Amino acid sequence: MLVEAEITPGLPTRQAVTLARLVEEAGFGRLGISDVALQQDCFVVLAACAEATHRVQLGPMVTNPYSRHPAMLAAAIASVHELADGRAFLGLGVGAGLEPLGIATSRPARTLREALIAVRALLSGESVDFAGDVFRLHGAALLCPPATPIPIAIGTRSSAVMRLAGELADTALVGARYLSPAVAAQYRSWLAEGASMAGRDATDVEIAPRMTLCVSADGALARRSVKRYVAHYLTLVRPDDLHVDAERLRAIEAALSRATGWYFDHDRFDPPELDELVTDEMVERYAIAGTPAECLPHVERLAAMGFTSVSMNLAAVRRETLFAGLEETITGFAEVLPRATAL
Repeated sequence: MLVEAEITPGLPTRQAVTLARLVEEAGFGRLGISDVALQQDCFVVLAACAEATHRVQLGPMVTNPYSRHPAMLAAAIASVHELADGRAFLGLGVGAGLEPLGIATSRPARTLREALIAVRALLSGESVDFAGDVFRLHGAALLCPPATPIPIAIGTRSSAVMRLAGELADTALVGARYLSPAVAAQYRSWLAEGASMAGRDATDVEIAPRMTLCVSADGALARRSVKRYVAHYLTLVRPDDLHVDAERLRAIEAALSRATGWYFDHDRFDPPELDELVTDEMVERYAIAGTPAECLPHVERLAAMGFTSVSMNLAAVRRETLFAGLEETITGFAEVLPRATAL
């Protein structure tokens, strides 16, 4: 199984680069850098990581065509690909943290479709004339197109965008965090519908579930560290096969309304009642958290469901610094990563 690590760079760029080296040394196959508005620029971080690593694949996980024009995306990822000696990939999605910029993420399936078509054409070295509903290009061409193909991934929780991934992408990233056999089957069905429309074989599209990963020798601390993550996704994704008491769910929503900062920020405020409201059973469903030995069975479960890759959004153990907490997760999972990649 190919295991990807995703770092959200809410820490100094040099520290993110140090973590990238640790990710490569641990044996992860891919490294994604989150593109979150007003944080360190993901392509700058990726360029620095490209110079500091030698094996791991690198890309934004995920960037978006709302704050970055497709032509700029193509030029940026081609530059990273050059610096990384052909190790880049491009992850696309709707985007995160765009509200302070006044950007509305409207018509996501149409916008992503046009962006992907334009980016692919530019990366192929074509001179592109494109007149879509959202984007227009007039004789646009990259001065230095990539020498080798750059894979494109689409991350989503949406049925429409999952069908788009089946139609046009190399990899589909399932962003739900919650993944039962029934939910996995639904995503595969949507992807197969899109592949069928394009005359593609659905098995040619890699499907990678996105999971939250937090690892510590103190398993209870790792689980407590992701309760805000779990609360966030529980309110976004409520599958039919997960039964949560309505009163408890309302209490979790009320607690989240008092929280401040992103769920991955080190200096965020998590209302203390979340520790009781979000049970360990909920953590078990929405995250991979605990000791290294406790985390491995979760990866084995994904392999048993037919997945050949998984994208791990790294969550920091609640330590004095974000760097220390992320380092603990990376080095902790390194203990079982060889067994995970052998699945």
